[in-house]
Amino acid sequence: MNPSIQFKTTVPPVGNSTNPSPLRLGLTLITLVFGCFALSPTVRAVTPPPDGGYSGGNTAEGTQALLSLTSGTHNTAVGARALYSDTTSYDNTAVGWRALYTNTNAPVPILNGPGGWNTAIGAETLYDNNGYNNTAVGWRALRLNTTGSNNIALGWGAGYALTTGDYNIDIGNGGVSDEANTIRIGTQGTQTATFIAGISGATVPTGVAVVIDSTTGQLGISATSSARFKNDIKPMDKASEAVLALKPVTFRYKQEIDPKGIRQFGLVAEEVEKVNPALVTRDANGKVYTVRYDAVNAMLLNEFIKEHKKVEEQQSKIDNQQASIAELKATVAQQAKGMDVLTAQLKEQAAQIQKVSAQFEVSKTTPQMVNNDQ
Repeated sequence: MNPSIQFKTTVPPVGNSTNPSPLRLGLTLITLVFGCFALSPTVRAVTPPPDGGYSGGNTAEGTQALLSLTSGTHNTAVGARALYSDTTSYDNTAVGWRALYTNTNAPVPILNGPGGWNTAIGAETLYDNNGYNNTAVGWRALRLNTTGSNNIALGWGAGYALTTGDYNIDIGNGGVSDEANTIRIGTQGTQTATFIAGISGATVPTGVAVVIDSTTGQLGISATSSARFKNDIKPMDKASEAVLALKPVTFRYKQEIDPKGIRQFGLVAEEVEKVNPALVTRDANGKVYTVRYDAVNAMLLNEFIKEHKKVEEQQSKIDNQQASIAELKATVAQQAKGMDVLTAQLKEQAAQIQKVSAQFEVSKTTPQMVNNDQ
């Protein structure tokens, strides 16, 4: 409190106003005593000099703002009881009634000393805080935070439930008590549509697909494929044959979803559930919501591989048959060549036989000469 502030108390007149009664004099005396006590330097730990400023680069404006300060530096408190309990921490900014009310001297591990760097704007923002490097803007933003550090909360009651977690960002969301390293924007069931510029039309050559949990709304990448995160790995085998029973359809979404009525291609989740319940996801109410097309694709891949193996086996048999046929043709060709040689030999032999036979016939018809002397 600034010593220049004047306390004024109005006491209703009792009895004759020109001759004040003992009761009125007593009340006036009590008021003056308390007024002097309120202006006494012992009420605050650090008393501002006559020019109204504070040492150590501290600034306070408001009833009991920075009331307990001792050696802290570069703190700014604007509002009744802002930074009320702060003693030795530094670089805090509190704007609002009881903003950073409990903040004292949270230790900073990297500096091994009292912490600070908190910014609280709004009534009772960071009220219970003893963490460091927190930023809260909005009525009771980060109200219950105790030892959590490096948190950001923006909006009415943003991060209200957060207590001990670190590195959270809550925008328009109450947060969760002890979670860490989490971003929450909006409130499930309140905000029903999201528009973020700079995504549509922006091509990313590498990366992974982003999915949304249909129950909690959490964003994340499609399930990781690394074996480091998997148990009970086994071949899909016949499990993928379920996709062969699926019935792809064409359809149009209802007008409230797609006013343009663009023709769509896909599956009906309720029908897919009848084939295999593991191929659908459900909403927060447990109702069938959508098809796990990524799982369907994996099953289709397994069926494709199975069919491809069958084709390869059939092709291998055909190749073997063709090889056998080619070998048989070669054998037949070789045999035909042998037959040609044999035929030529037979023809030659037949010609020789015919020649001999002709000579024999000539010898039979030639007359024999008989010697008369005999």
